[in-house]
Amino acid sequence: MSDEPLRPGYKRTEVGVIPQDWEVRTLGAISTRFLNGGTPSTKVPEFWNGDIPWITGADVINQKIQEIRRHITKNAVHNSATNVISQGNLLVATRTGVGKLAIASFDVAISQDLTGVYVDECQAITEFVFRYLDYSSDNLKKHNQGTSIAGITRETLAAVKIPLPPLPEQRAIAEALADVDALLAALDRLIAKKRAIKQAAMQDLLTGRVRLPGFVRQPGYKKTEVGLIPEDWSIKAIGNLFDFLSTSSCSRGDLSENGEIFYIHYGDIHTKWNYRLDFDLEFVPRIAAEKIKSATLLADGDLVLVDASEDEPGAGKGIEIVNLKGRSAVPGLHTIALRGKTDELADGFKAYIQSIQVVKSQIRRLVTGLKVFGISKTSLASVLVPFPSAPEQRAIAAVLSDMDAEIAALERRRAKTQALKQGMMQELLTGRVRLVESKS
Repeated sequence: MSDEPLRPGYKRTEVGVIPQDWEVRTLGAISTRFLNGGTPSTKVPEFWNGDIPWITGADVINQKIQEIRRHITKNAVHNSATNVISQGNLLVATRTGVGKLAIASFDVAISQDLTGVYVDECQAITEFVFRYLDYSSDNLKKHNQGTSIAGITRETLAAVKIPLPPLPEQRAIAEALADVDALLAALDRLIAKKRAIKQAAMQDLLTGRVRLPGFVRQPGYKKTEVGLIPEDWSIKAIGNLFDFLSTSSCSRGDLSENGEIFYIHYGDIHTKWNYRLDFDLEFVPRIAAEKIKSATLLADGDLVLVDASEDEPGAGKGIEIVNLKGRSAVPGLHTIALRGKTDELADGFKAYIQSIQVVKSQIRRLVTGLKVFGISKTSLASVLVPFPSAPEQRAIAAVLSDMDAEIAALERRRAKTQALKQGMMQELLTGRVRLVESKS
């Protein structure tokens, strides 16, 4: 235990330093009952497709019930191990997905993955208990037992210790964190809406169905190998538009914080970067110069695509290089790097050719594999790309880039809000910051 002097009004406990007027109790001591779950027999049709929602641990995502995939009947409840947990009570994953939890937003039946916990509201606010268990979920995970199916026992769950402030402070803490969650949810909805608007704009602008001001509004259309496109648009194969560059064979294990060269990792293209990699804005891993042999150094306007993915649509996803400004960067393992051999495709617009529907359809037809889907340089070179004049490309790119920037700004705001929430949880749930003045 730390020998650091205590702040006035605080005490050391088995859950750490907390205010003097807080108590430490077990979850079992502040709960009126624990209810197990179960799965009604799938061999009895009369148990299924009823009116009662039934969930497993897989349906709890981000500490909320996200989806109701199955419903059961009253007969199933009476003749199986499942139980219906009343709205407002706590759901804790104790078998599969330990660390997940939620508050039932409606009456719901549960599988054996979950345990329903009825908190005694005379002692504790359910929402506060939920917040503390969420904050300390790593402690629950440490008690996992079992090999093929991990879990925690009823006794372990009941023995979990919880620091409890007076009820008014519990309520104030729960409300403050709920307000932050509401802000995060609003940001999520706004981001989803902006993404949907951008997706619709891409479908219209990248097919010529909608033309921006200053360009032909109602052109004729011509038949091509990829379908109808505007008469004033061109169509060419990727192999005629781009040269293929040499890529690195190094893996993530070769990366170094002290490396001199930036390294474009295929995993980061899958998970972190969308359409553009702006070196002024994004963190890019590095690699030592001596590790690089024949890989081509990238330049602004180059495209780097992933050549393989565990899902079909992922193959061919890529980014356009932006703002290198003298930095040295190489395309990494499992990537295909392209450099324009003509000026027919404008910088900025290149990033979006992967999202042209007919391009996506061709790539999807050309990928091979069962567990991992990949595309070769030869196959990619044959993919046909329809495109407008360079001025219209730049105009389209400007519109889509502005949308990307707006979405990125919202995502940064969400990340900051999430970090604020984490900080609030740490301060409020340990009593370092008090929302209600102590009476002691």
